[in-house]
Amino acid sequence: MSSNRRSGRNVIGPQSALTDFLATHNISAQQIRDDFEQRRAAANASSDQAQDPAADADTDAAADTTGEAADDATEAGPSTSPLSLRPSETKAEKRKREAKEKKAIEKIKASKSFKRRTRHAGSDDDLDEMARALFEERSAPAPGQIANCDICEKRFTVTPYSRPGPSGGLLCSTCSKEVEKDDERPKKKKPRKSTNGVGGRRKVQSSMMDGTYHRGAKNLMRLCIETLAQNVHLADSLGELPTHVEDKIARLFSKRRLLKPATLPLFMRPSTETLSIYTAAYLSSDDLMSVFMTCSKLKELKVRDAIQFKDEVMDYIMTRNTQLEKLSIHGANLITSESWTKFITNKGGELRTLQVYATDKGFNDEVVALLSDSCPQLTRLKIDGNQELSSDGVKNIGLNTNLKHLSLRLQQKITPKTLVHLVRELGPNLETLSLRQVPEANDELLTMIKSKCTTLKKLRIRDSEFMTDEGFVDLFTEWGNLPLQIVDLESCRHMDATKPRDNSEKVGLCGEGFKALMVHSMKNIRSLNVSSCRHITKEAFEAAFAKDTVYKELTDIDVSLCEEVDDYVVGCIFRSCPALRKLIVWGCMKVTSEHNVPRGVLLIGVPNAMGVEIAG
Repeated sequence: MSSNRRSGRNVIGPQSALTDFLATHNISAQQIRDDFEQRRAAANASSDQAQDPAADADTDAAADTTGEAADDATEAGPSTSPLSLRPSETKAEKRKREAKEKKAIEKIKASKSFKRRTRHAGSDDDLDEMARALFEERSAPAPGQIANCDICEKRFTVTPYSRPGPSGGLLCSTCSKEVEKDDERPKKKKPRKSTNGVGGRRKVQSSMMDGTYHRGAKNLMRLCIETLAQNVHLADSLGELPTHVEDKIARLFSKRRLLKPATLPLFMRPSTETLSIYTAAYLSSDDLMSVFMTCSKLKELKVRDAIQFKDEVMDYIMTRNTQLEKLSIHGANLITSESWTKFITNKGGELRTLQVYATDKGFNDEVVALLSDSCPQLTRLKIDGNQELSSDGVKNIGLNTNLKHLSLRLQQKITPKTLVHLVRELGPNLETLSLRQVPEANDELLTMIKSKCTTLKKLRIRDSEFMTDEGFVDLFTEWGNLPLQIVDLESCRHMDATKPRDNSEKVGLCGEGFKALMVHSMKNIRSLNVSSCRHITKEAFEAAFAKDTVYKELTDIDVSLCEEVDDYVVGCIFRSCPALRKLIVWGCMKVTSEHNVPRGVLLIGVPNAMGVEIAG
């Protein structure tokens, strides 16, 4: 029985967990209770002194004689809360209260602890303010006292949770609730930070797919741009930044849907010559007109999602002295052919680049026919997603003999003869030829490209259903053109739903054509896209990426949906391309995760749960 007794601690009976906790941390509950009783007694004494003037005078005299001896005890000063809590007082009471406050403040200023706190303070006014603040803090009613509400003047019991009022007093519970309702604002729920990396892989893979993935720590410029995007409401202007930095800021703003009427002025200055708006979905016609109003020296304009780019905006451009050299516009479906005609006729003299995306009926054959006469300096033309341009309009493009870069993706079918005529007229000067959605294109086009195009750097032909492997072999064999830098022959394949793998006539890009392409452009090729060319054999891949073959400039390869690509072919590609950064293998079901990806190379589309792999 004696073993259960707590004789060593002199405690009789059971002891609570709270008592053990307080004892462990040297906290005395009795001391806390005694301090509270002393504060209550002091408050009651000060209340009695305020009601008895004679006693108050005696107290003041005693305080004057003993002030220096008890410096720390008198630092708190006399409590004047009962006097200040009265809803009304006479002039004599007011003078008396002010005198007591002044004396208490002087005692606070004379105390040693206050002097230690304020030894680095500035002027005397600062000392007075600090002493006044300390006095008001210590003269507040103690919990348990009765006070008058600072708003409704009703009496209530002060608690440790009583809110301060607008005039320095305290508020009752009813007024506190009303103030809380007024102060309530919709608080955004902060996203919960993951502690185990959940969600990080998705973000990394998203950046890989976007082409913005960066290994290692972010550089200072990237961190500054992201900080600006997070605090865009605090930004007044971007200042004089280089064009490429402003472009990165504009891209990030558009990605995060931050480019709005309030943030658009950040990119506009009278000296601005290049402006890129990557999403104008939140902008109105007036916002777009303000661009030409502010940027008087604007030469290059790029607008995406230009829904509100209407005729009135075009008419406003007519009234300005702006001479655009580059116009790239996307989604401006509300511009009529009349406005396009006025713009090209009046403002086309200095135009060097014209890129029109996703237009409905405004940009038609008649508008394109004006380019040859009204835009003599036009060197780059891109028409993407157009529904009105026909074979007649494509023939008129051939009249622009100064064109060096041509890109077309039209909704209407263009006859093979029209494409051959276009290449015959423009071929000698072309550096870029991009023809997408040309199912009718055949080997005659390849023959014309070989005979007329000798300065091509970029060749793109997509979705051809009649070009043959023999035509590609003939094109890339003894072609007088320099090695190509960018080659895109996506979906040039045999189309037969009943027998998709039976290709006895070798329609599309097959093995021999692929080998001829790689031999011709081995030295300079940087980007290769043969996605969906499913008739390229495994032997052709192995021959093109043989052990003794090196493609020093090749950085991006897309072999998606090429059924013969397996782990061995992927390994050959890694070995032959030392500068490779990205390899896309979507739909290549023979590719597994058993290969070693070189450091810094993105392997996208592996048919497993990850989908994207990167070494390092």
